Amino acid sequence: MGYPVLGLVAGVALLAIAALTPRKWSFSQTEPCEFTVYVSGDEFHTNFFVPVETSVYDWGDHLNLDGIAGSSSKDYRYLQFGWGDRIFYMETPSWDQVSPTNALRSLFFWQNASAMFVKGHSSVPHFPNETLKCIRLSKTDYLALMNFIDTSFQADKQGHKQRIGSGQDQQSGFYAAHGYYSAIKTCNSWTADGLRAANINTPLWAGLAAPIMYHLRNGCECDVLRDEEMKSRG
Repeated sequence: MGYPVLGLVAGVALLAIAALTPRKWSFSQTEPCEFTVYVSGDEFHTNFFVPVETSVYDWGDHLNLDGIAGSSSKDYRYLQFGWGDRIFYMETPSWDQVSPTNALRSLFFWQNASAMFVKGHSSVPHFPNETLKCIRLSKTDYLALMNFIDTSFQADKQGHKQRIGSGQDQQSGFYAAHGYYSAIKTCNSWTADGLRAANINTPLWAGLAAPIMYHLRNGCECDVLRDEEMKSRG
């Protein structure tokens, strides 16, 4: 086995160890866990699902909700947010329709413009073949996550977020985002940055979706089924 192969094996092993190693081993909460957010992940990609409005933050003050899908937002109770390579994101309807050219360009080019994906939902969706987890946050951590998502958007001189296209389902929108996508800075790296801003645990290396979902915790208990049952009771 030559040195290049040994180097590759060692690199993969280090990434695997980093993906399995949490940044935090213990947790402490000094504030009540008052607010619930959700993270969804499949084999490749992670998304945030957050309430449209709570007692401390209203997305209607930061984003034109009617402009997300070009229709009324009256039924939106949650917003889905994701970040990724602009061309790949906007030209890929589903994972089984991935363009090899766009995939290779996303991985090996270092200055790929990024986009925010936004979609409104009446309830938190359970997508097939995805893991959905909820997490409870203190007011401070919740506001930190909302600010992280908000400042990921590019805005014009008037402070308006720049919508650059519609999603493939015509019920979602893409917006210009800060940052550049690369093999080092992936969609999952963005999610992990948001989680860390809110003091939620992440792996040392967060380039893949599965390790993020595995390490997702902050010391506040939250169960998706129990959370939904409590909401249904009003």
